[in-house]
Amino acid sequence: MDKGAQMQMVVAQVQGARQQMASLNAQLRELEATVLAVKNQPKEFALHRQMGSVMIEVENRDQLLEDLEMTLAQMKSATTTMAQKEAELITTYEQLKQSLEG
Repeated sequence: MDKGAQMQMVVAQVQGARQQMASLNAQLRELEATVLAVKNQPKEFALHRQMGSVMIEVENRDQLLEDLEMTLAQMKSATTTMAQKEAELITTYEQLKQSLEG
C-alpha cells in the first residue's frame, strides 16, 4: 500500500475515533447526570430502571447506585483508551504527512 493510501486510511480512522469519542463523552455526561440525580432523589420517592421496554421499580437503591457508578468507571476507562488511540492515530498521520512532504 502506498503512503497516500495509508494516509487516507489513517484520516478515516482518526475521523472514526473522533466520532466515537464524541459519542462516549455524551454517554459519559448523561451517566454522570443520572448518578447525581439518583443521589439527590429523596428516599421517599421511588426510582425505576428500564428493563427492555418496561420500567421496573428499584427495590435496592444502593445496588442501583453501585451499578451506575461501576458503569461510569467503565465508561471513563473506555474514554481514556479511545483518547489514547486517537492520539496514536494523529501521531501516525503526522509521520505519514512528513514522509510525503519530505
